[in-house]
Amino acid sequence: MNQLARFSLAALFVFAADPTHLVIAQQPKQARTEQVGGGDVERGKYIVESVAQCGRCHTPGGDRGEPDQRHRLQGAPIRSPEPNMAVQAPRIAGTPPGTDEQFVALLTTGISRTGNPPRPPMPTFHMSKADAESVLAYFKSLKR
Repeated sequence: MNQLARFSLAALFVFAADPTHLVIAQQPKQARTEQVGGGDVERGKYIVESVAQCGRCHTPGGDRGEPDQRHRLQGAPIRSPEPNMAVQAPRIAGTPPGTDEQFVALLTTGISRTGNPPRPPMPTFHMSKADAESVLAYFKSLKR
């Protein structure tokens, strides 16, 4: 298993064990890529796809439960019997909900634009500002 795969598994284990305190460790060194609004798009892609796995909730399932890649990160209904859980994961590809500042605040402080933590199953993230800006840059690089 290569170093990146071991790191991804370890980060996923930490996330699964305590998703309310996700801290993104350093990705193995590689060339910096496109910057969008101060964020590194490739770093954001790594966090979204390999660590936080945003597509698990924000992408609708296909006919057999597989993610519908045509609507990747376009929002999806959340099926849960829990009464206090969100019923819809919002679209995050293109332009996530709220302003850029509100979205970065959500990912760095765990407080949404409403002044409250996000409703479950959304974890309360505590990312660095650089990582949050990179996630935002990645989302903005995607088509709506």
